[in-house]
Amino acid sequence: MEIKIDLCTGCGQCIIVCPVQAINLIENKAIIDKNLCVECAVCLRDAECPVNAIRLTRLKWPRIIRSPLSNVITPHKITGIPGRGTEEMKTNDVTNRFNIDQIGVSIELGRPGMGTHLRNIELFTIRLAKIGVEFEEQNPVSAIIIDGEGHIKENIKDEFVLSAFIEFKISKEKLNQVLKIIREVELEIDTVFTVGLISRVTENNINHLDKVLSQQGFEIRPNAKVNIGFGKIWK
Repeated sequence: MEIKIDLCTGCGQCIIVCPVQAINLIENKAIIDKNLCVECAVCLRDAECPVNAIRLTRLKWPRIIRSPLSNVITPHKITGIPGRGTEEMKTNDVTNRFNIDQIGVSIELGRPGMGTHLRNIELFTIRLAKIGVEFEEQNPVSAIIIDGEGHIKENIKDEFVLSAFIEFKISKEKLNQVLKIIREVELEIDTVFTVGLISRVTENNINHLDKVLSQQGFEIRPNAKVNIGFGKIWK
């Protein structure tokens, strides 16, 4: 993102909408901190700049990786869809991606207002690779893992993004190992993260995850993403 200084009137509307506080008013001109900017384009879309001073610039590698992991309308080359995770994480009842003996796991690093450096990904992926998790191939984060040991590309580790999703699936027997890794990373990471679990219930409507999570000291929260066509307008 770029703000044309000669056009800027210092109204401050772009400062209000920036989700990572990357824009500041200096001598009555809005200035973007390039280190903090995640290239989400929220200022371009939502600030309603009265003089059209906000511009989208052509990004080069490795900075270009910030856009699909921050801009909700930028399709990723791997998935072909906008967004940082995969559609299948939300529509398992349709795709049958996870069977009765498997658990899907998502770990979202960063969030609006916080963000994350990509180096935080390795805190999880190196440990997870050691226990043999199956990373989701169509996930943008999986695309930057360069080996079977969970390392990511060295020249992108300092890139700053709004958030990044690690997605993988495991057998039920490995859940305790994954929970232990989460507790370890919690003490080392310098951003926030959220963990989601995807599972199927038995014919008797029994979900055995509740007991395992409670034993490991994890609080179960009634948060969910629902994808059954809400918000669509049919004509």
